[in-house]
Amino acid sequence: MADEFDEETLAFAHRMFDLARSGRTAELSEYVDAGLPVNMTNDKGDTLLILAAYHSHPETVRALLARGADHSRTNDRGQTALAAATFRRCTEAMTALLDAGADPAHGGPSAREVAHFFDLPEMLALLDRTGTP
Repeated sequence: MADEFDEETLAFAHRMFDLARSGRTAELSEYVDAGLPVNMTNDKGDTLLILAAYHSHPETVRALLARGADHSRTNDRGQTALAAATFRRCTEAMTALLDAGADPAHGGPSAREVAHFFDLPEMLALLDRTGTP
């Protein structure tokens, strides 16, 4: 797929993923508002939302959700943004995702499975507030 894009386009895409990783919310939001696909994925299937959640940037997570980011998307390993936020113990990002309707049982491993596996009782309690088994 990378062969389909020129170097300039690929460099731009990499910058967008870097904005999500670094939590540069205002700049990333401007690009999304100007037409950048909010659910674009990298070569590993990571969305901007998954990267923002994994790197513990709750403001970026909230901004992407407000712009229609799909919290149920999984990357190539079956991981969701909620599972990433759970692993990183980022309660603010978890709360934003849960409030947006993210399912703690979705994905593989799911956020709930991540909390059990890594013995994260505080994260499990937050996930349990949704009442999802």
